[in-house]
Amino acid sequence: MVAGGHAAPRMVVQMPDLAAPDYQFARFVIERGLAALYLIAFLVAANQFPALSGDRGLEPARSILAATSFRRTPSIFHFGYSDRRLRVVAGIGMIVAATFLLGLAQQAPLPVTMLGWFLLWALYTSIVNIGGTWYSFGWETLLLEAGFLAIFLGNADTPPPFPVILLFRWLAFRVEFGAGLIKLRGDPCWRNLTCMDWHHETQPMPNPLSWFFHHLPRPVHRIEVVGNFVAQLVLPFGLFLPQPGASVAAVLMIGSQLYLVVSGNYAWLNWVTIVILAAGIDDGTITAIFGSLPGVAPALGGTPVWFAAAVLGLTALVVVLSWFPVRNLLSPHQMMNASFDPLRLVNTYGAFGTVGRERYEVVIEGTPEADPGPDAEWREYEFKGKPGDPHRLPRQAAPYHLRLDWLMWFLPLSRQYGESWFMSFLAALLRGDRAILGLLRENPFADQPPSSVRARLFRYRFTSWQELRSSGRWWNREPVGDYVGPVRLREGG
Repeated sequence: MVAGGHAAPRMVVQMPDLAAPDYQFARFVIERGLAALYLIAFLVAANQFPALSGDRGLEPARSILAATSFRRTPSIFHFGYSDRRLRVVAGIGMIVAATFLLGLAQQAPLPVTMLGWFLLWALYTSIVNIGGTWYSFGWETLLLEAGFLAIFLGNADTPPPFPVILLFRWLAFRVEFGAGLIKLRGDPCWRNLTCMDWHHETQPMPNPLSWFFHHLPRPVHRIEVVGNFVAQLVLPFGLFLPQPGASVAAVLMIGSQLYLVVSGNYAWLNWVTIVILAAGIDDGTITAIFGSLPGVAPALGGTPVWFAAAVLGLTALVVVLSWFPVRNLLSPHQMMNASFDPLRLVNTYGAFGTVGRERYEVVIEGTPEADPGPDAEWREYEFKGKPGDPHRLPRQAAPYHLRLDWLMWFLPLSRQYGESWFMSFLAALLRGDRAILGLLRENPFADQPPSSVRARLFRYRFTSWQELRSSGRWWNREPVGDYVGPVRLREGG
């Protein structure tokens, strides 16, 4: 009480209005899309991680755990790793992701919904941080960064926070603009508009339509490059225009990503980018085009003060951490797919600064003969995704990620890409390791492992229309030489 009997005035903290109720469709797409991609990512981990990085893997996670600390590589597996625990973590991740995909987790109280997204992010971070070479792809970091932002999207009763919508746009901007700059500064073929003359043929893992895209007329290849520069260097700025400008930019950029989806296999890179680009599209645009609006609640509640404070804290954190990616974007020595903090919260992206003119493939062969001579019978191992048998049409794998196939593509570029695992891979084939063989499409030694294996280097090129019609081959290939000469297990090995 004060003199005169009047109560002292109380200070009331007025939180800014962060609600963006006209972005419910964007939130619907982001939540369902990220949930589906998390589900695939955990499924890939369950199927492949034990063989690649497990207790008997080609690059065991235990060696990474022994060489690093929790502070440098945050992971729950610092408290103990086993293949069984890995599969349990992946199983939990798939279950939680499924609840978001079905829209169940969004119906829970706001703290529970946020906890679900946090759990997905923490579990997948734990896997990525101990995956070594097998988890060194930029789309791992992209999924984690988008997954962390999703923690702050709210639940079904809370309006989408506009700062988080903007942060998703900022992420999409860095993905696209970074990729455009790395091309502009990189291979001269981007600047002279010729890169697409080769890219469809030499990309890491062609899909069933890549052959046809490769044979498009050269003027169309020039248009592809120009369209790429427009999508990656011009349209990203449109994400920050008032509506409907942001929606137009986002839709055009999504179209460019879908073009990449149908012309190649890039795991979930394009799909994460499409999902986060949905943040640029408002409900009014969707209603104007389609007349209806899925994923929109008839009525939304208010934004809790504590949640608004958390969103503002997230925004401030991203602004501070963005200094490093922005500095990298402006640098003439721009790095691709780099992280600047151990939690991978704000990162830099980019791809295909250099385009190969010729395609080389490492082909693995085995023989049952104990002492193979010049006339020995060699049988070829077939992979699920990468080119092998010239008569086999390239497969569609994305958004599923065939990690072994991808790493095989890097081998001809430099031997350093296989230093930590390739000889272990050959030894696993000699042992008839079931986990490793499960990653292959075909095992030519189903009854007994081979006595020797070798790796040969071949040059591959797409056949012409006439060659395809006359021979049924999608590829022509010619031997270049040995990558690794015949090897066998030591006695007792």
